[in-house]
Amino acid sequence: MGEITVLYFATAMTATGCTSETFALPDDGLKLSDLTKLIVSRHPNTGIDRVLERSRWSVDAELIYRLDSFTLKGGEEVAIIPPVSGG
Repeated sequence: MGEITVLYFATAMTATGCTSETFALPDDGLKLSDLTKLIVSRHPNTGIDRVLERSRWSVDAELIYRLDSFTLKGGEEVAIIPPVSGG
């Protein structure tokens, strides 16, 4: 069973209360779209579900646009990048 590290930034960090955490993966991997369910189940009632709906995702510093077509195998670093406004 592999593991991944999830990095939280901005509002994702605020919602979860952490900057990173580790998730164990099933032997056959995990679709990136299913990782959202794991994160929400680990952080219920925090608003992370709304943050994830609007966030960008990267795996090993590469943006992923179709979460349902990317499978995590283990060893990856996943970053959740919420929308940021500046002025």
